[in-house]
Amino acid sequence: MTIPQRSAGALSTPLGVMGIGCWAFGGGEYWGPQDAKDEESVVGQALDLGINYFDTAEAYNEGRSEEALGRALKGRRQQAVIGTKVSPSNAAPEALRQHCEASLRRLQTETIDIYMVHWPLPAHLVGEAFAALQALQSEGKIRSIGVSNFGVRQLQEALAAGVRIDVNQLCYNLFSRSIEVELLPLCERLGIGILAYSPLMQGLLSGRFRSADELPAVRTRTRHFRGDRAGSRHGEAGIEAEVFAALERIRALAAELQVPMAQLALAWILSRPAVSSVIVGVRSASQLAENAAAARLALEARWVAQLDQITQPLLDQLGASPDYFQDRDHGRTV
Repeated sequence: MTIPQRSAGALSTPLGVMGIGCWAFGGGEYWGPQDAKDEESVVGQALDLGINYFDTAEAYNEGRSEEALGRALKGRRQQAVIGTKVSPSNAAPEALRQHCEASLRRLQTETIDIYMVHWPLPAHLVGEAFAALQALQSEGKIRSIGVSNFGVRQLQEALAAGVRIDVNQLCYNLFSRSIEVELLPLCERLGIGILAYSPLMQGLLSGRFRSADELPAVRTRTRHFRGDRAGSRHGEAGIEAEVFAALERIRALAAELQVPMAQLALAWILSRPAVSSVIVGVRSASQLAENAAAARLALEARWVAQLDQITQPLLDQLGASPDYFQDRDHGRTV
C-alpha cells in the first residue's frame, strides 16, 4: 500500500495525505518515554509507505523531538518533508534567526522544508517576523513559510505583510470542527493547505475511553470537558454528555462498518479535500500500520454525512472559535 499525496499551497513537493506527528519523539513529560529504535522504525516504515511529511517543533520535548527526527532521517533526508515550528516568544527578527539555525542543527539538515510560527504573534511583531522569515527563505534556510493556529484575522494580517503562506496547521477532528465555520473555507479560497493535527483528539477517538474520568488529566483541558477539571483554563461548562453520546454513536457505526473507530475517524478527515495532510502521532511501527490503513478506507458519502450529523451538536455548542483551551471570547486563534 502506498499513501496517496496531495498538494499543499505552493509547495513543490506534494505531501502524503497522512503525516507523522513527532511530538513524542525524544521522550518527555507529556507523552512519557520514547524508544529511539521505535522512532527509527516508524520513520523508516513511513517513508516506505510514501508518508513523507514529518511534523515537529522546537518546543517539543525541549528540542529533543527535532534531534530524534534528525537522527531517524539520516541517510533518507531527501525523501522527507520536514515541518517544524518556532514559538511566538522567539519571533523577534534576531531571535527568530537564531532559533531557526538551532532547529537546523538539531535536525541535521541544511534546509527546513516548512517553517511555521507555532501560535499567533503579537500585532507589533507581525511585519518584522514575516520579513525575517522571508529573509531566511531567500537564503535557502527554509523552503516554505507556514503558520499554526492562525485564525481568520491573524491569517489576513500575515498576508498583508506581503508573505506567501503555504500551510496553516490546525486542530481538526470529528469533535473539533470549528474551523469549518470560517477558517477552512478561507484557507481553501486562498490556496493555503491545511495540516490537520490531533485527528483522534489525543486518543479519545481511538475508542479506548468511555468516560472523561478515564482520560489522563492533561487530555481533559479543552472546552469539550468541564472547566473545573485539573489544568483547565477555559472556565466553561463543557459538553461532556454530548461528547460521550456522540462517541458511542461513532463506536456503533464503526462496528456496523467493521472498521476500527480510529480508522473511521481518520478516514472522515481524509474525505475533506481542503486538508493536505493529517498529522498522526505514532509511537511504534504497529501503530503506524493501523493508522495508515485509514488511507485506503474510502468512505461512502452517506457515512461521511452520518458522521457529520452525529457530531453537528458539538460544533453548534463549541462555536466558531478554534482555540479549545481558552473560553470562546478570549481565544488565541481569531
